[in-house]
Amino acid sequence: MIDLGKLNDQKKIFSFFANQLSYPEKLTFHPQGLEESIDSSNPAREDVVMYWDLMHEYSLDDIQEMYTNTFDFQKESTLFMTYVKFEDAKERGQMLAKLKVLYEMFGLEMPNHELSDFLPLMCEFIYAAEWVGDPRAEQSFSMLLAVMEDGTYHLMKALEKFDSPYFYLIRGMREIFKSCIRQEERAND
Repeated sequence: MIDLGKLNDQKKIFSFFANQLSYPEKLTFHPQGLEESIDSSNPAREDVVMYWDLMHEYSLDDIQEMYTNTFDFQKESTLFMTYVKFEDAKERGQMLAKLKVLYEMFGLEMPNHELSDFLPLMCEFIYAAEWVGDPRAEQSFSMLLAVMEDGTYHLMKALEKFDSPYFYLIRGMREIFKSCIRQEERAND
């Protein structure tokens, strides 16, 4: 199960992830973006800094082209977290509906044009949602993070194959997931 206190401590980095996984704009790579989001003790720091440094070797036009080629034109590196597992099966529709209900339960109104398994949206939800003290949170966020963990595993493997700088961003996110698992469960792994 998820340690909601640890996840709450990591909220700020999820805003950074949401920003970095959205279509890149000039402000996406503002120097303060990294420093305000992650401190030196964060388990994702090494990977996120590697990603950040690699991305700063490209022009904004090159980054935008890379983003489109990677996330829009490659089926295996989609930002839709249930797509690889379910594609267009009925189970995917059911999971999308569950995620939408989860968001609404914690006060997020879903944009009409967006699917609920879009990774930047999921990250933004973790950043913006208020779940501390809510008895529904543990089960709800465990499901959310299970979907994200499964989807980002496949995404990370595809990004590694494509030798993409985004690989390090996703690997860093997965380090955050690991750090938020209750210790007694990790001891049984």
